[in-house]
Amino acid sequence: MSNHHHDEEFRLNTPEFEQLNKKLERREFLTKTAMGLGAIAVGSLFGKSLFGKSGTAMAGSAGDTEQDILRAIPHFAPKAKRVVYLFMSGGPSQFELFDYKPKLATMAGQNLPDSVRKGQRLTGMSANQSSLPVVPSFFKFNQHGQSQTWMSELMPHTAQVVDDLCIVKSVFSEQINHDPAITFFQTGNQLPGRPSIGSWLSYGLGSDNNNLPTFIVLVSKNGQKDQPLYSRLWGNGFLPSKFQGVQFGSGKDPVLFLNNPEGYDGNDRKEMLDYLSKLNKLQNGAYGDPEVDARIAQYEMAYRMQTSVPEVMSTANEPNEAFEMYGPDSRDPGTYAANCLLARKLLEKDVKFLQLYHQGWDQHSSLPKGIAQQCKATDQATAALIKDLKQRGLLEDTLVIWGGEFGRTVYSQGKLTANDYGRDHHPRCFTMWMAGAGVKPGITYGETDDFSYNIVKDPVHVHDFHATLLHLMGIDHERLTYKFQGRRFRLTDVEGKVVKNILT
Repeated sequence: MSNHHHDEEFRLNTPEFEQLNKKLERREFLTKTAMGLGAIAVGSLFGKSLFGKSGTAMAGSAGDTEQDILRAIPHFAPKAKRVVYLFMSGGPSQFELFDYKPKLATMAGQNLPDSVRKGQRLTGMSANQSSLPVVPSFFKFNQHGQSQTWMSELMPHTAQVVDDLCIVKSVFSEQINHDPAITFFQTGNQLPGRPSIGSWLSYGLGSDNNNLPTFIVLVSKNGQKDQPLYSRLWGNGFLPSKFQGVQFGSGKDPVLFLNNPEGYDGNDRKEMLDYLSKLNKLQNGAYGDPEVDARIAQYEMAYRMQTSVPEVMSTANEPNEAFEMYGPDSRDPGTYAANCLLARKLLEKDVKFLQLYHQGWDQHSSLPKGIAQQCKATDQATAALIKDLKQRGLLEDTLVIWGGEFGRTVYSQGKLTANDYGRDHHPRCFTMWMAGAGVKPGITYGETDDFSYNIVKDPVHVHDFHATLLHLMGIDHERLTYKFQGRRFRLTDVEGKVVKNILT
C-alpha cells in the first residue's frame, strides 16, 4: 500500500497513463475536428468559410447558448427560494374536499344532462355505462377562517390554515388517464422523456446547499399503491444527469449506494475519488462529453452527502411537540407525516425543490371509505407543515403546492348505492392549492358549474401552473430553454401564461 504515498506527478506518468494518453490523443484528433475526418473533407470542398478564425470547425451556434441562458437567471426578483410539492397521486375528488356543490343534493341518481357533458370524452371504464347517475358528496361542508372558505369535514386540520391557502378550483388538463396525466404534470408533456419540474429548476437556478441535492423526492410508504410511480417522473430527461431528482428512502440507507461497503473504513475515500476524478477529466478532455462532468459532480456530491444525509435524516433531536403537531405517524419513518417533517428539515437546509408523492387517491369504487382513509393519513401533517414553516419564518419564501393529476366525475362509476359510490377520472376541472411565497393567502380562484364538470371562470391549464411556478422562482418560462436534437425545449412547451391574479 506504499503506492498511496507516491506523489501526483508519478501517478500521471505511469506506463498505464501514458498508454491511455496515446489512445486518447488519437481519438482527440478525430473528435475535436468537429465531425472527424468527414469535416476535413467537407472543408476542402467549401473552403475557409466553414471555419472560424482559429481554423477549427464552428459548432453551429444559433442564438443564445445554455451558458447565456443560465447567466441571465433569475430574470427578475424571485418571491420563492424553494418549493415543496405535495403530489396526491391518483386524482383526489374535488367534490369531497374543496368544491362544494349543494345543489347536487336535489339531483342524486338523475342522469348527467347532455347539455353539461357536451360530448366530452369518457374513459373506457365508464363509456359503456347505460347511465351516468349524479352523486352528491356524502360529507358535510362548513365555512372556515376569516375568508369563510368552504371546506370538507374530511380536512379539519387543513381548515385551520385555510386563510394561508390560495385554492384554485379551475385547473384543467387534456389527459384523462393516469400515466399521461401525471407525466404531463411533472414534465409538461404527456409522453415520457422530458425533464421534470425539479430538474428544470435545478438546471436554471443551481443549488443553495452544496452538501445536498438540489432536487429531492420522498415517496410515502403508507399510500395505497393503486397507481405506479416511475423514477422518470423526477428524471432529468435530455438535461445532463446531474439535474435529476434524488429519491430519499426511509431505511438504513436513505440514499442507495451512498454508504461505504462493510469492512471498509473509508480513510482513503477522498484520495480514491481524487484519483478517479483525474481519470474522468482526462476522458472529458478528449471527448468533451457533458455527462463526464456530471459524473464527476455526482461522485463529489456523494462524498459530501455521506456526512450531510445522516444528520438531516435523523429526527432524534425533534421535540415531542413537533411529533404531536405532525401526528402519530410522524414517528414512523417513510410515512407521509414523517416525510412532511423531514421536508421541513430539508427546506431549512435550502434544498431548492422537494417533491412528496402520496399514492392512493384513485377511488373508482368505495370512495367514501377510501378518501376518508387518505385524508386521515395526510390532513394533519399537511397542515402541520404549513404551520411549522410559518412559525419558523420560512413560509414567506417557500412555495407549498398540493394537488393531483386530475379530478373526479360528478357521476358515479358503476352501481350507486345508499352509502357507496365511486367516481371516474375528470380532467376538465379540478382543485389544487398553493401557499406561501408570492401567492395571495385566503383566496379562492376560478369557478366551476353546478356539476363541477366545466369551468365557468378563470381557467388554469397545467402549462399556466408551470409558468406561474417558474415566475415565482424568478424565471420567465419562455426564456428557460434547452437545445436538444435541433430544437429549443422548455417546461411549458409553446404555451402557458402566468396567473397574475393569484400573485401578491
